[in-house]
Amino acid sequence: MGGLVLGQEVARQMGKRFIFAEKEKDRLVLRRGFNIARGEKVLIVEDVVTRGGRVSECMDIVAAGGGEVAGVAVLVDRSGGRAAFPVPFLALIEMNFPTYEADALPPELQALPPVKPGS
Repeated sequence: MGGLVLGQEVARQMGKRFIFAEKEKDRLVLRRGFNIARGEKVLIVEDVVTRGGRVSECMDIVAAGGGEVAGVAVLVDRSGGRAAFPVPFLALIEMNFPTYEADALPPELQALPPVKPGS
């Protein structure tokens, strides 16, 4: 949901309509009567890209609807250069910091109590 405000404002500035995908059973889907017209060009806007999985899901939704992804725009690319898409990709800022699997935390991080972040 973090990309909603960004996406809506980008669409408003471009004079285009705005739709969004939502999670349903941990997969992105179009709801609320949204659809993509055959041949419609779509700009995917997201707040943060880490691996690019949700952007790829959106690209699949666009393709399934017969649309064409014109590009991907994100506020923050924290993929470390790993996110790659077959369309133009623009990030306003790139940030790199380490991430760890739960069973591979360094000792100094293991000593910290876990906290569930908000969204």
